[in-house]
Amino acid sequence: MVRPGKSRKDQPKSKERSRSKERPRASEGAKPAGKYKAKSKDEKKSGFKGKDREISRKPNFREERRENRRPDRPEKRFDRKQSAQDAVAGKNSVVEALRAKIPAKELVVAIKVELDEKISEAIRLAKNSDLPIKELPRRALDELTGNANHQGIALVIKPFNYSEFDQVIAKAKKPMMLIGLDGITDPHNLGAVVRSAAAFSADGVVIPERRNASMTGSAWKASAGAAARMPIAQVTNLVRSIEDAKKAGCFVIGLDADGDSELSKMNLANESIYIIVGSEGKGLSRLVREKCDLVVSIAMQSNVESLNASVATAITMHWVATERAK
Repeated sequence: MVRPGKSRKDQPKSKERSRSKERPRASEGAKPAGKYKAKSKDEKKSGFKGKDREISRKPNFREERRENRRPDRPEKRFDRKQSAQDAVAGKNSVVEALRAKIPAKELVVAIKVELDEKISEAIRLAKNSDLPIKELPRRALDELTGNANHQGIALVIKPFNYSEFDQVIAKAKKPMMLIGLDGITDPHNLGAVVRSAAAFSADGVVIPERRNASMTGSAWKASAGAAARMPIAQVTNLVRSIEDAKKAGCFVIGLDADGDSELSKMNLANESIYIIVGSEGKGLSRLVREKCDLVVSIAMQSNVESLNASVATAITMHWVATERAK
């Protein structure tokens, strides 16, 4: 109702109408009504909303590289000793090897090495043999010799030319005598066995590829040149060579400190024999011992437990040669 004396415009509005029309005030931190959606943490940082952010996101190159990279390969380890060539190191050793005419590739001398009597003789012997002479830094000479005490000089040896085991048997005289080495890791012992085999007319020496010394420069030198005229076969399996020797008519004799009988009581000297020599410490391996027809030992009168492998082999070959000469 309109009060008398006042116009409609001047009349106060009712509380209900004024409250309904009054715009509510938003308090601090209050969220305005309507279609408002709270932003995620990622949206607040990037300024994009939902799908827009997914479309505009930069590619993760690190993940792509990880997916496209090659599969991991096994790690390759560098072994300096394996990379070193077979070489005779040291002044005296090189001179002796050149005098013995060991097959060599080249003579290597350190740069600015002092030319004393031994090195001068080595250079002279190399020139007489038409052997190439090369100068290298001492660090390269260290790598070549496997960090041995080379004294500024080394002789690089050619790989040994092994014979085939079948050819050794085919060329052997009757009755034949073959020498096999089982676990002889010292190249000096190998060279000494080859030297004794040549002295007592053996038909060949057989060595396994693994866990045994090979014909290196040290073995060449220990053989005193006998390796040049003695057939030497390197086989992958010594047990298989025993089986092949048996097929060729050989009796297999094992030589071990714990033998079943003494060498002097063996009556097979006039037969074709294949003598297998075990190492000084371990003796014959189990499989080799099982394949032997007879295992013998050398009788000794002292408290010495065992003989050096090359010495024991020389005694056995001497006994066989003596029995055959009767």
